[in-house]
Amino acid sequence: MESENSKKLQDFFGREYNSLKFFVNTKISDSVNRNAEDIIQDVALKLFSGADRYAPINNVAGFVYKSIRNRIIDIMRKPKKVDAVEVDSEFSEIALMLHQSTDNPITEEKISILKRCIKQLKPPYRDIIIAVDIEGYTYKEISNETGIPEGTLMSRRHRAIGILYKKIELELKK
Repeated sequence: MESENSKKLQDFFGREYNSLKFFVNTKISDSVNRNAEDIIQDVALKLFSGADRYAPINNVAGFVYKSIRNRIIDIMRKPKKVDAVEVDSEFSEIALMLHQSTDNPITEEKISILKRCIKQLKPPYRDIIIAVDIEGYTYKEISNETGIPEGTLMSRRHRAIGILYKKIELELKK
């Protein structure tokens, strides 16, 4: 049975998601560990998973915004990692994963397009693609290293793959 707090939180997040995203974006800019959607999803996950432990939430907006503000403060306190990953690793495996047609072989030109498209991704998306698909790290290893929840990393990679498909498709049509 869904608790009253869970219902209130679900209703609030459904109604106010864009406002929450705007709020986060006014406080910090998107970067490797600072993506507004990831922050909101992380806070929502924590609030929903603990909804039954809280006393009845009367001011849902205040509760959620305070939780988001606290998460932003936590992120700002963490030292930034400046380790840039180069995109000059072996790309044939990821090219095979993205390449759906078996009729056309993967050429050097296609690998070059893939490299160029990966370099064009936003840092959080580029980094997750490189870490998982090229360097072979697991979500757990990345999570332990960065402090970003595994679920956030998985959804970030899913979005990155979708964006990458579109970029490659545009490049191939040129």
